[in-house]
Amino acid sequence: KPKSKAAFGSVGRRIPYRILHVISQDGESLGNMHRADALRLMDQHGLKLVLLRENVEPPVYRLMTGQQIHEEQLKRAEKKKASPKPGMCTKELSFSSAIAKNDLDTKTKQIAQWIEKRHHVKVTIRQAK
Repeated sequence: KPKSKAAFGSVGRRIPYRILHVISQDGESLGNMHRADALRLMDQHGLKLVLLRENVEPPVYRLMTGQQIHEEQLKRAEKKKASPKPGMCTKELSFSSAIAKNDLDTKTKQIAQWIEKRHHVKVTIRQAK
């Protein structure tokens, strides 16, 4: 079993599988083909082969331009950045602008405890009616 790739990008000519399922640049399925045929197709069109899914049989590769690969990498980076990190906990506390002093003290103590426990704290202040 080949080592899985952490980064999304062109695999070039190093394809560990004999039979692959190839998808064209436009997203159309070109069917299953031998590795040599896929490489020949890649050279003819001046595109790059990119591994999309390797957990299926046969693994799925797509023909892409360098620009498409770059855009896909940016998209995946944004998605990864947006998802919360494992073990990271965000706490949220909401205040009213007309909060009593004792309530404010209690909530600030709670925030201090969360910060000591290395939680991210989001504070929302809303205007009283």
